[in-house]
Amino acid sequence: MPAASPRRIALVGFLSLAIAMGVGRFAFTPLLAMMREDGLVTVPEGGVIAAVHFLGYWLGALVAAAVPVAPRTMLRLSLGVIGLVTLSMGLFDDLVAWAILRWVCGVASAWVLVIVGSHFVRALTAAEAASYHGLVFSGVGGGIALVGLACLLFMVEGIASPESWGWIGGISLVGAIAISVRFGSELPVSRIPSIRGPGQRSPLNWLPIIAYGTAGLGYIVPATFLPVMARDLIGDPLVYGWSWPVFGIAACLSTVFAAAVQRRYTNRQVWAVSQLAMALGVVLPMAVPGMTAVILSGVFVGGTFMIITMVGMKEAHRTAPEADVMRHIAMMTAAFATGQMIGPLLGSALYDAYGGFGPTLALTGGALAITAFLLFLGTARKEVPQP
Repeated sequence: MPAASPRRIALVGFLSLAIAMGVGRFAFTPLLAMMREDGLVTVPEGGVIAAVHFLGYWLGALVAAAVPVAPRTMLRLSLGVIGLVTLSMGLFDDLVAWAILRWVCGVASAWVLVIVGSHFVRALTAAEAASYHGLVFSGVGGGIALVGLACLLFMVEGIASPESWGWIGGISLVGAIAISVRFGSELPVSRIPSIRGPGQRSPLNWLPIIAYGTAGLGYIVPATFLPVMARDLIGDPLVYGWSWPVFGIAACLSTVFAAAVQRRYTNRQVWAVSQLAMALGVVLPMAVPGMTAVILSGVFVGGTFMIITMVGMKEAHRTAPEADVMRHIAMMTAAFATGQMIGPLLGSALYDAYGGFGPTLALTGGALAITAFLLFLGTARKEVPQP
Protein backbone atom coordinates (compact mmCIF):
# COMPACT_ATOMS: atom_id res chain seq x y z
CA MET A 1 0.00 0.00 0.00
CA PRO A 2 1.41 3.46 -0.89
CA ALA A 3 2.76 5.47 2.04
CA ALA A 4 0.42 8.03 3.62
CA SER A 5 2.51 11.04 2.60
CA PRO A 6 0.62 14.38 2.40
CA ARG A 7 1.91 15.03 -1.12
CA ARG A 8 0.65 11.69 -2.43
CA ILE A 9 -2.71 12.12 -0.71
CA ALA A 10 -3.07 15.65 -2.12
CA LEU A 11 -2.08 14.56 -5.63
CA VAL A 12 -4.47 11.60 -5.67
CA GLY A 13 -7.24 13.84 -4.31
CA PHE A 14 -6.45 16.47 -6.96
CA LEU A 15 -6.65 13.93 -9.80
CA SER A 16 -9.79 12.29 -8.40
CA LEU A 17 -11.62 15.63 -8.32
CA ALA A 18 -10.22 16.59 -11.74
CA ILE A 19 -11.90 13.51 -13.24
CA ALA A 20 -15.04 13.51 -11.11
CA MET A 21 -15.85 17.20 -11.34
CA GLY A 22 -13.77 18.67 -14.17
CA VAL A 23 -14.94 15.87 -16.49
CA GLY A 24 -17.88 14.06 -14.89
CA ARG A 25 -19.60 17.12 -13.55
CA PHE A 26 -18.54 19.97 -15.85
CA ALA A 27 -17.47 18.61 -19.26
CA PHE A 28 -21.06 19.05 -20.39
CA THR A 29 -20.74 22.85 -20.14
CA PRO A 30 -18.29 23.49 -23.02
CA LEU A 31 -19.59 20.46 -24.91
CA LEU A 32 -23.14 21.82 -24.71
CA ALA A 33 -22.00 24.81 -26.77
CA MET A 34 -20.42 22.40 -29.27
CA MET A 35 -23.53 20.16 -29.38
CA ARG A 36 -25.65 23.24 -29.97
CA GLU A 37 -23.28 24.33 -32.76
CA ASP A 38 -23.62 20.85 -34.31
CA GLY A 39 -27.41 21.18 -34.23
CA LEU A 40 -27.86 18.31 -31.78
CA VAL A 41 -29.54 20.17 -28.90
CA THR A 42 -31.25 23.47 -28.11
CA VAL A 43 -30.65 25.59 -25.00
CA PRO A 44 -33.86 24.33 -23.30
CA GLU A 45 -32.96 20.71 -24.10
CA GLY A 46 -29.49 21.30 -22.69
CA GLY A 47 -31.09 22.67 -19.52
CA VAL A 48 -33.20 19.51 -19.15
CA ILE A 49 -30.16 17.24 -19.58
CA ALA A 50 -28.25 19.32 -17.03
CA ALA A 51 -31.16 19.16 -14.57
CA VAL A 52 -31.35 15.36 -14.88
CA HIS A 53 -27.60 15.21 -14.22
CA PHE A 54 -28.06 17.30 -11.08
CA LEU A 55 -30.90 15.00 -9.98
CA GLY A 56 -28.38 12.16 -10.11
CA TYR A 57 -25.87 14.30 -8.22
CA TRP A 58 -28.50 15.10 -5.59
CA LEU A 59 -29.47 11.44 -5.15
CA GLY A 60 -25.83 10.38 -5.05
CA ALA A 61 -25.13 12.88 -2.29
CA LEU A 62 -28.12 11.75 -0.22
CA VAL A 63 -27.21 8.05 -0.29
CA ALA A 64 -23.40 8.39 -0.24
CA ALA A 65 -23.07 7.90 3.51
CA ALA A 66 -25.32 4.82 3.44
CA VAL A 67 -23.89 2.93 0.45
CA PRO A 68 -22.75 -0.50 1.77
CA VAL A 69 -19.38 -0.34 0.00
CA ALA A 70 -15.89 0.39 1.36
CA PRO A 71 -14.72 3.95 0.54
CA ARG A 72 -11.74 2.69 -1.49
CA THR A 73 -13.93 0.44 -3.64
CA MET A 74 -16.56 3.14 -3.95
CA LEU A 75 -14.04 5.69 -5.21
CA ARG A 76 -12.53 3.28 -7.75
CA LEU A 77 -15.99 2.33 -9.03
CA SER A 78 -17.15 5.94 -9.25
CA LEU A 79 -14.12 7.17 -11.20
CA GLY A 80 -14.34 4.26 -13.63
CA VAL A 81 -18.05 4.83 -14.23
CA ILE A 82 -17.45 8.55 -14.91
CA GLY A 83 -14.89 7.75 -17.60
CA LEU A 84 -17.08 5.08 -19.18
CA VAL A 85 -20.33 7.07 -19.34
CA THR A 86 -18.52 10.20 -20.56
CA LEU A 87 -17.08 8.18 -23.43
CA SER A 88 -20.55 6.75 -24.13
CA MET A 89 -22.05 10.24 -24.59
CA GLY A 90 -20.46 10.30 -28.04
CA LEU A 91 -22.00 6.98 -29.06
CA PHE A 92 -25.64 8.11 -28.91
CA ASP A 93 -27.78 10.66 -30.73
CA ASP A 94 -30.78 10.63 -28.46
CA LEU A 95 -31.94 13.05 -25.75
CA VAL A 96 -33.20 10.29 -23.43
CA ALA A 97 -29.94 8.31 -23.68
CA TRP A 98 -27.89 11.45 -22.97
CA ALA A 99 -30.07 12.25 -19.94
CA ILE A 100 -29.65 8.72 -18.53
CA LEU A 101 -25.88 8.80 -18.99
CA ARG A 102 -25.64 12.22 -17.36
CA TRP A 103 -27.79 10.99 -14.46
CA VAL A 104 -25.40 8.10 -13.82
CA CYS A 105 -22.46 10.47 -14.07
CA GLY A 106 -24.12 12.76 -11.52
CA VAL A 107 -24.47 9.96 -8.96
CA ALA A 108 -20.82 8.94 -9.36
CA SER A 109 -19.53 12.54 -9.23
CA ALA A 110 -21.33 13.19 -5.94
CA TRP A 111 -19.87 10.02 -4.43
CA VAL A 112 -16.35 11.10 -5.34
CA LEU A 113 -16.80 14.58 -3.84
CA VAL A 114 -18.25 13.22 -0.59
CA ILE A 115 -15.45 10.63 -0.24
CA VAL A 116 -12.66 13.09 -0.99
CA GLY A 117 -14.24 15.76 1.21
CA SER A 118 -14.53 13.27 4.08
CA HIS A 119 -11.46 11.04 3.99
CA PHE A 120 -8.80 13.08 2.19
CA VAL A 121 -9.48 16.22 4.25
CA ARG A 122 -9.40 14.16 7.45
CA ALA A 123 -6.15 12.41 6.48
CA LEU A 124 -4.35 15.65 5.65
CA THR A 125 -5.55 17.28 8.86
CA ALA A 126 -4.35 14.27 10.88
CA ALA A 127 -0.97 14.52 9.13
CA GLU A 128 -0.78 18.21 10.13
CA ALA A 129 -0.81 19.14 6.45
CA ALA A 130 -3.98 21.27 6.23
CA SER A 131 -2.17 23.57 3.81
CA TYR A 132 -2.59 20.81 1.20
CA HIS A 133 -6.39 21.10 1.32
CA GLY A 134 -6.24 23.86 -1.28
CA LEU A 135 -4.27 21.63 -3.65
CA VAL A 136 -6.82 18.83 -3.36
CA PHE A 137 -9.78 21.06 -4.21
CA SER A 138 -7.89 22.85 -6.97
CA GLY A 139 -8.31 19.58 -8.88
CA VAL A 140 -11.83 20.67 -9.83
CA GLY A 141 -10.58 23.85 -11.49
CA GLY A 142 -7.64 22.02 -13.02
CA GLY A 143 -9.98 19.49 -14.63
CA ILE A 144 -12.30 22.25 -15.86
CA ALA A 145 -9.41 24.18 -17.40
CA LEU A 146 -7.98 21.11 -19.17
CA VAL A 147 -11.36 20.08 -20.56
CA GLY A 148 -12.04 23.66 -21.63
CA LEU A 149 -8.72 23.90 -23.45
CA ALA A 150 -9.33 20.51 -25.06
CA CYS A 151 -12.74 21.67 -26.32
CA LEU A 152 -11.16 24.88 -27.62
CA LEU A 153 -8.69 22.74 -29.57
CA PHE A 154 -11.49 20.49 -30.83
CA MET A 155 -13.44 23.51 -32.09
CA VAL A 156 -10.42 25.01 -33.84
CA GLU A 157 -9.64 21.66 -35.49
CA GLY A 158 -13.26 21.13 -36.51
CA ILE A 159 -13.74 18.00 -34.40
CA ALA A 160 -17.46 17.37 -33.77
CA SER A 161 -18.99 17.02 -30.32
CA PRO A 162 -19.51 13.18 -30.46
CA GLU A 163 -15.80 12.59 -31.13
CA SER A 164 -14.93 15.15 -28.46
CA TRP A 165 -16.97 13.23 -25.88
CA GLY A 166 -15.11 10.07 -26.89
CA TRP A 167 -11.67 11.61 -26.50
CA ILE A 168 -12.40 13.17 -23.11
CA GLY A 169 -14.11 10.04 -21.78
CA GLY A 170 -11.38 7.70 -23.00
CA ILE A 171 -8.60 9.74 -21.43
CA SER A 172 -10.59 9.99 -18.19
CA LEU A 173 -11.09 6.23 -18.06
CA VAL A 174 -7.35 5.60 -18.47
CA GLY A 175 -6.64 8.22 -15.79
CA ALA A 176 -9.14 6.63 -13.39
CA ILE A 177 -7.44 3.25 -13.73
CA ALA A 178 -3.99 4.81 -13.25
CA ILE A 179 -4.76 6.67 -10.02
CA SER A 180 -6.79 3.81 -8.51
CA VAL A 181 -3.57 1.91 -7.81
CA ARG A 182 -2.24 4.89 -5.81
CA PHE A 183 -4.91 4.85 -3.09
CA GLY A 184 -3.43 4.41 0.39
CA SER A 185 -4.38 4.37 4.05
CA GLU A 186 -6.43 7.57 3.71
CA LEU A 187 -9.18 5.38 2.23
CA PRO A 188 -10.55 2.57 4.45
CA VAL A 189 -10.71 -0.89 2.85
CA SER A 190 -13.89 -1.73 4.76
CA ARG A 191 -17.08 0.20 5.28
CA ILE A 192 -17.15 2.54 8.29
CA PRO A 193 -20.30 2.10 10.42
CA SER A 194 -22.40 5.26 10.41
CA ILE A 195 -24.36 6.80 13.27
CA ARG A 196 -27.85 5.38 12.72
CA GLY A 197 -30.03 6.34 15.65
CA PRO A 198 -31.71 9.77 15.25
CA GLY A 199 -30.95 10.53 18.88
CA GLN A 200 -27.28 9.74 18.34
CA ARG A 201 -26.81 11.97 15.32
CA SER A 202 -25.44 15.46 15.77
CA PRO A 203 -27.87 18.26 14.87
CA LEU A 204 -27.50 19.78 11.43
CA ASN A 205 -26.42 23.41 11.17
CA TRP A 206 -28.93 24.79 8.70
CA LEU A 207 -27.39 28.18 7.93
CA PRO A 208 -24.33 26.68 6.18
CA ILE A 209 -26.56 24.12 4.45
CA ILE A 210 -28.88 26.82 3.08
CA ALA A 211 -25.96 29.06 2.10
CA TYR A 212 -24.25 26.12 0.41
CA GLY A 213 -27.43 25.30 -1.50
CA THR A 214 -27.76 28.93 -2.59
CA ALA A 215 -24.19 28.82 -3.90
CA GLY A 216 -25.22 25.80 -5.97
CA LEU A 217 -28.12 27.79 -7.40
CA GLY A 218 -26.02 30.91 -7.93
CA TYR A 219 -23.03 29.51 -9.73
CA ILE A 220 -24.85 26.96 -11.87
CA VAL A 221 -26.31 29.30 -14.49
CA PRO A 222 -22.86 30.64 -15.50
CA ALA A 223 -21.37 27.17 -15.00
CA THR A 224 -23.92 25.63 -17.38
CA PHE A 225 -24.43 28.39 -19.92
CA LEU A 226 -21.28 30.57 -19.86
CA PRO A 227 -19.94 29.29 -23.22
CA VAL A 228 -23.46 29.61 -24.66
CA MET A 229 -23.60 33.24 -23.48
CA ALA A 230 -20.21 33.87 -25.04
CA ARG A 231 -21.23 32.09 -28.25
CA ASP A 232 -24.30 34.34 -28.54
CA LEU A 233 -21.99 37.38 -28.40
CA ILE A 234 -19.10 36.27 -30.61
CA GLY A 235 -19.09 33.38 -33.08
CA ASP A 236 -15.32 32.90 -33.24
CA PRO A 237 -14.32 29.86 -31.11
CA LEU A 238 -10.89 31.39 -30.56
CA VAL A 239 -12.71 34.10 -28.59
CA TYR A 240 -15.80 32.57 -26.99
CA GLY A 241 -13.98 29.25 -26.47
CA TRP A 242 -11.80 30.86 -23.79
CA SER A 243 -14.73 31.58 -21.46
CA TRP A 244 -14.66 28.08 -19.93
CA PRO A 245 -10.88 27.63 -19.56
CA VAL A 246 -10.78 31.00 -17.77
CA PHE A 247 -13.49 29.73 -15.41
CA GLY A 248 -11.42 26.62 -14.68
CA ILE A 249 -8.11 28.43 -14.21
CA ALA A 250 -9.75 30.79 -11.72
CA ALA A 251 -11.22 27.81 -9.83
CA CYS A 252 -7.86 26.01 -9.81
CA LEU A 253 -5.90 28.94 -8.39
CA SER A 254 -8.57 30.09 -5.95
CA THR A 255 -8.44 27.20 -3.46
CA VAL A 256 -4.65 27.42 -3.11
CA PHE A 257 -5.01 31.15 -2.41
CA ALA A 258 -7.86 30.55 0.05
CA ALA A 259 -5.88 27.92 1.96
CA ALA A 260 -3.21 30.57 2.59
CA VAL A 261 -5.78 33.23 3.53
CA GLN A 262 -7.30 30.94 6.15
CA ARG A 263 -4.22 31.43 8.32
CA ARG A 264 -5.77 34.80 9.19
CA TYR A 265 -9.49 34.38 8.62
CA THR A 266 -12.11 31.80 9.63
CA ASN A 267 -14.07 29.43 7.40
CA ARG A 268 -17.23 31.53 7.73
CA GLN A 269 -15.44 34.80 6.97
CA VAL A 270 -13.81 33.43 3.81
CA TRP A 271 -17.10 31.84 2.80
CA ALA A 272 -19.14 35.04 3.21
CA VAL A 273 -16.72 37.13 1.15
CA SER A 274 -16.65 34.44 -1.55
CA GLN A 275 -20.45 34.26 -1.65
CA LEU A 276 -20.63 38.03 -2.12
CA ALA A 277 -17.99 37.97 -4.86
CA MET A 278 -19.93 35.21 -6.60
CA ALA A 279 -23.05 37.38 -6.51
CA LEU A 280 -21.11 40.13 -8.27
CA GLY A 281 -19.86 37.69 -10.91
CA VAL A 282 -23.36 36.35 -11.53
CA VAL A 283 -24.93 39.76 -12.24
CA LEU A 284 -22.03 41.17 -14.30
CA PRO A 285 -23.20 39.85 -17.72
CA MET A 286 -26.61 41.41 -17.06
CA ALA A 287 -25.34 44.75 -15.72
CA VAL A 288 -22.56 45.23 -18.30
CA PRO A 289 -23.43 43.40 -21.54
CA GLY A 290 -20.46 42.23 -23.60
CA MET A 291 -17.72 39.66 -23.87
CA THR A 292 -15.57 41.32 -21.21
CA ALA A 293 -18.34 40.94 -18.63
CA VAL A 294 -18.78 37.26 -19.57
CA ILE A 295 -15.06 36.62 -19.06
CA LEU A 296 -15.06 38.53 -15.74
CA SER A 297 -18.11 36.54 -14.68
CA GLY A 298 -16.09 33.38 -15.31
CA VAL A 299 -13.28 34.73 -13.14
CA PHE A 300 -15.54 35.78 -10.25
CA VAL A 301 -17.77 32.70 -10.26
CA GLY A 302 -15.01 30.24 -11.13
CA GLY A 303 -12.75 31.86 -8.55
CA THR A 304 -15.26 31.48 -5.70
CA PHE A 305 -17.39 28.35 -6.10
CA MET A 306 -14.53 25.98 -5.19
CA ILE A 307 -13.49 28.17 -2.26
CA ILE A 308 -17.05 27.81 -0.98
CA THR A 309 -16.88 24.05 -1.55
CA MET A 310 -13.58 23.74 0.31
CA VAL A 311 -14.47 25.91 3.31
CA GLY A 312 -17.91 24.29 3.48
CA MET A 313 -16.31 20.85 3.79
CA LYS A 314 -13.85 22.16 6.38
CA GLU A 315 -16.69 23.78 8.34
CA ALA A 316 -18.46 20.41 8.47
CA HIS A 317 -15.28 18.81 9.84
CA ARG A 318 -14.98 21.62 12.41
CA THR A 319 -18.54 21.44 13.75
CA ALA A 320 -19.60 17.78 13.41
CA PRO A 321 -18.36 14.76 15.41
CA GLU A 322 -15.83 12.69 13.43
CA ALA A 323 -18.21 9.72 13.09
CA ASP A 324 -20.95 11.96 11.67
CA VAL A 325 -18.95 14.21 9.32
CA MET A 326 -19.82 12.27 6.19
CA ARG A 327 -23.56 12.72 6.84
CA HIS A 328 -23.12 16.47 7.28
CA ILE A 329 -21.08 16.72 4.07
CA ALA A 330 -23.64 14.59 2.24
CA MET A 331 -26.47 16.92 3.35
CA MET A 332 -24.54 19.99 2.24
CA THR A 333 -23.78 18.35 -1.11
CA ALA A 334 -27.47 17.46 -1.50
CA ALA A 335 -28.42 21.09 -0.82
CA PHE A 336 -25.87 22.22 -3.40
CA ALA A 337 -27.32 19.73 -5.88
CA THR A 338 -30.84 21.01 -5.19
CA GLY A 339 -29.72 24.49 -6.21
CA GLN A 340 -28.04 23.00 -9.27
CA MET A 341 -31.27 21.26 -10.32
CA ILE A 342 -33.34 24.43 -10.02
CA GLY A 343 -30.83 26.66 -11.82
CA PRO A 344 -30.77 25.15 -15.34
CA LEU A 345 -34.55 24.71 -15.46
CA LEU A 346 -35.06 28.28 -14.25
CA GLY A 347 -32.44 29.58 -16.67
CA SER A 348 -33.92 27.68 -19.62
CA ALA A 349 -37.52 28.72 -18.83
CA LEU A 350 -36.66 32.41 -18.43
CA TYR A 351 -34.39 32.28 -21.48
CA ASP A 352 -37.38 31.14 -23.54
CA ALA A 353 -39.70 33.70 -21.93
CA TYR A 354 -37.42 36.75 -22.08
CA GLY A 355 -34.87 35.84 -24.75
CA GLY A 356 -31.89 36.01 -22.41
CA PHE A 357 -30.41 35.06 -19.03
CA GLY A 358 -30.88 38.49 -17.36
CA PRO A 359 -33.84 37.67 -15.08
CA THR A 360 -32.21 34.43 -13.87
CA LEU A 361 -28.94 36.19 -13.13
CA ALA A 362 -30.74 38.93 -11.17
CA LEU A 363 -32.66 36.42 -9.03
CA THR A 364 -29.68 34.22 -8.24
CA GLY A 365 -27.35 37.17 -7.62
CA GLY A 366 -29.80 38.55 -5.08
CA ALA A 367 -30.10 35.21 -3.28
CA LEU A 368 -26.31 34.97 -3.05
CA ALA A 369 -26.01 38.48 -1.60
CA ILE A 370 -28.64 37.74 1.08
CA THR A 371 -26.96 34.50 2.21
CA ALA A 372 -23.56 36.23 2.23
CA PHE A 373 -25.01 38.78 4.66
CA LEU A 374 -26.46 35.99 6.84
CA LEU A 375 -23.09 34.24 6.91
CA PHE A 376 -21.45 37.47 8.08
CA LEU A 377 -24.03 37.73 10.87
CA GLY A 378 -23.62 34.07 11.78
CA THR A 379 -19.81 34.04 11.93
CA ALA A 380 -18.78 31.80 14.83
CA ARG A 381 -17.03 33.96 17.40
CA LYS A 382 -15.18 31.01 18.93
CA GLU A 383 -13.75 29.89 15.64
CA VAL A 384 -10.12 30.84 15.07
CA PRO A 385 -8.11 30.92 11.85
CA GLN A 386 -6.26 27.72 11.10
CA PRO A 387 -2.49 27.61 11.61
